[in-house]
Amino acid sequence: MNNKVITIVIILTLGILIFGIVMLVKDIETSDDVKLNNNEQTSNSAERKESTVSGAKTYTSAPAMQIDVNKNYTAIMKTSKGNMEFKLFPSETPITVNNFVFLAKEDFYNETKFHRIMKNFMIQGGDPKGTGTGGPGYKFADESITRDYKKGTLAMANSGPNTNGSQFFIMTVDYPLSKDYVIFGELITGEYVLDMIASTPVKASSTGEMSFPTENVLINRIEIIEN
Repeated sequence: MNNKVITIVIILTLGILIFGIVMLVKDIETSDDVKLNNNEQTSNSAERKESTVSGAKTYTSAPAMQIDVNKNYTAIMKTSKGNMEFKLFPSETPITVNNFVFLAKEDFYNETKFHRIMKNFMIQGGDPKGTGTGGPGYKFADESITRDYKKGTLAMANSGPNTNGSQFFIMTVDYPLSKDYVIFGELITGEYVLDMIASTPVKASSTGEMSFPTENVLINRIEIIEN
């Protein structure tokens, strides 16, 4: 009788362990959805409204081409945790870089926050609403993607093909994402800042995803250097 009880306990314990492992793997696999979360509900609205940028600009169309693809562009992202410097890829993704440079020079990103943080995946920002549902008022087409999603990769978030706007994400680890998100830059200095932001405590978002930061991590401004 005792042997039977021990056997049952062992089986139940193994079952619980296997279930936990399966759920962990499932969470990691589904975390490669870097979309705009347009279906996100409005719970936690008080916290989200608190971080919304008042008077955020909106536009009726994507900006005309302003950059020179033969020049070098660097973006210095000044955050509440420190600065990160990115090399942009104007010759590879001119439309996307042009959009990012335009919005940065318009101060569109000033005082926006990283609204989605997943330590072993990526951090996402660029939404003036701070909810994952905001943007500049327009969408623009995808460009070719030839690079891999390595740590420090700067890429556009989207809600499907050709739905780029203002939101972007930065990879916190190397990750085998499907090539659905336009890569337009890479981190060249400030990796420790990226790691600090990625380590921000999070709780469940309104969708149940463990990615909602418990403190506001702000993008104070993005400075563009052209040479």
